[in-house]
Amino acid sequence: MELIVAVYDDWGIGCCGTQPIALSADRKFFRETTKGAMVIAGRKTIGDFPGKKPLPGRVNVALTRTMQEIPGFTVCTSPEAAAELAKTAQRCFVIGGGSVYRQMLPYCDTAYITKVHTTVGCDTYFPNLDEMEDWYMAETLLSGEEDGIAYEMLLYRRK
Repeated sequence: MELIVAVYDDWGIGCCGTQPIALSADRKFFRETTKGAMVIAGRKTIGDFPGKKPLPGRVNVALTRTMQEIPGFTVCTSPEAAAELAKTAQRCFVIGGGSVYRQMLPYCDTAYITKVHTTVGCDTYFPNLDEMEDWYMAETLLSGEEDGIAYEMLLYRRK
C-alpha cells in the first residue's frame, strides 16, 4: 500500500480540516498519481473534497468508525478492514487525514511526499519520515517553485 501527502517544513499537513497552502503543482501530481487507484480517506478529509463527493476516476474508501454509509464510498470501520480491502486493488493510496495516516502507516511501504518549503500554522502533522529508522528518501521525483514557494516531490520507501 502507498500513501500520498503534502507536508510543510515542520511536517504539518493541515489546519482546521484543510490545507493552509495548496499548490496547483501538488494537486496535479496527486490527481495523476492516484488516477485509477483505490484511495482511503477519513471522514474529515472527505468533508474537504470538492462538493464532499467521491474523487472521480478512483475507487473511494472511507475509514470511519462514526458512519455506516457515505454515498459513493465503501466504508471500512477499522484499519485492518481497509488494509484487507486494499489487497483487492492494483494500487491503493492512503490520502489522509492525520489520524488515517497514523493508523494506516504500518500497512504502507511507499510514500509520495510533497515537501512544501514553508511553515504555516498547522494543527495536524504527519510523522516525520526523516526521523524514522525504517523509512528512507529514495528519490526526488520533481522540484520547483510556485508563487514564491519552493517544493519537492519525494519518494520514500520502507526499508
